[in-house]
Amino acid sequence: MRRFLDRLYFAAGALGATFVALICVLMVAQSVLREMGVRTGALNDVVAWFCAAAAFFAMAHAFKHGDFVRVTLLLEKLPPRTRHAFELAALAIGTVATAYLAWSACLFTYESWEFNDVAQGLLPLPMWIPQLSFALGSVLLLVAVVDELLIVLRGAKPTFVRAVDERHARGDFSADI
Repeated sequence: MRRFLDRLYFAAGALGATFVALICVLMVAQSVLREMGVRTGALNDVVAWFCAAAAFFAMAHAFKHGDFVRVTLLLEKLPPRTRHAFELAALAIGTVATAYLAWSACLFTYESWEFNDVAQGLLPLPMWIPQLSFALGSVLLLVAVVDELLIVLRGAKPTFVRAVDERHARGDFSADI
């Protein structure tokens, strides 16, 4: 199960990176096409949807690799047992918040599908299609947070803390800037 989840988080991060690359391609194409006199208004909508997809698909991967912003000033000063309790409390609260986000995102996407909501821009696309990245990314983040909660409940060090410690051991402090 561990390998499956790690591969799932990696695939989600890769999908998020793919959307970033597609945004780049679309923006360059839009610049070139405008110079050639081609109207490209609908590309703005697609780029906006790809931005959301890039953000939401990458969240689970970023969370598991310690790339979310964490304020550890207090945690670093606590003894190990107290720190463990604080990590558990934070992950429990994060699980509740992320579960609400995932539920709301899925409900929002379902309602767009149910009511046949269509984009109001130049590209009349059913809105549930771009909203699906919001729903799926939120569910993936929920899985990652619950996964981390279970790891910490078993007494292990959080994965995101280990990832940051490993980077620091290699002398890589670039994410701390």
